[in-house]
Amino acid sequence: MQKVILQDLGLKDYKETWDYQEKLFQGIIDIKIDNRKNNSENVTPNYFVFVEHPHVYTLGKSGDLSNLLLNEVQLEQKGATFYKINRGGDITYHGPGQIVGYPILDLDNFFTDIHKYLRFLEEVIIKTLAEYGITAARSEGETGVWLDVGTPFARKICAMGVRTSRWVTMHGFALNANTNLGYFDNIIPCGIKGKAVTSMEAELGKKVDLDEVKTKILKHFSELFDVEL
Repeated sequence: MQKVILQDLGLKDYKETWDYQEKLFQGIIDIKIDNRKNNSENVTPNYFVFVEHPHVYTLGKSGDLSNLLLNEVQLEQKGATFYKINRGGDITYHGPGQIVGYPILDLDNFFTDIHKYLRFLEEVIIKTLAEYGITAARSEGETGVWLDVGTPFARKICAMGVRTSRWVTMHGFALNANTNLGYFDNIIPCGIKGKAVTSMEAELGKKVDLDEVKTKILKHFSELFDVEL
């Protein structure tokens, strides 16, 4: 069983959080480089960071800027910021009421398989939603968690995008809990035209307790990854 250091940053600026992630990420990589260079076996730490962001749009390294439907003036009017970042995936939105999770893990401590890692993250969210009576699933070829897959009513409830280097992960998932879905109207989410987004609040007809949802996420994460938080 691996130990994972849990941190909840509350509401925090996207760029500040990104810089913080990079610091943790690089710290793990530096230990791995040192271990290899000096033939040592220093243990690498693992982190799980929860955060909520003020309104922000982020574009992955393979993303298309045309999927952002606002110019700089309109972004300012909506009180939102925009960043082109170093994760996989296209464009997404983060904002208040959304649960963002950044697992910064050394996969050498778990399993060295990125595909499996993403499927495990999806499973954590699928199991969490099931506790609220929301039946969620994967959509083939589309990372993340969806409802009513394979129907005209398919809608995304959780986006995912990660970066890895030397088997160390950063970035993660964004679960729409009590999210203002209107902000998604300003983008083509994940670059996928004609697909809707939803939230736990929209599906249940009431707001959810964010701390309660986080507790359930952590329970399923620790079970699936066999970790101690």
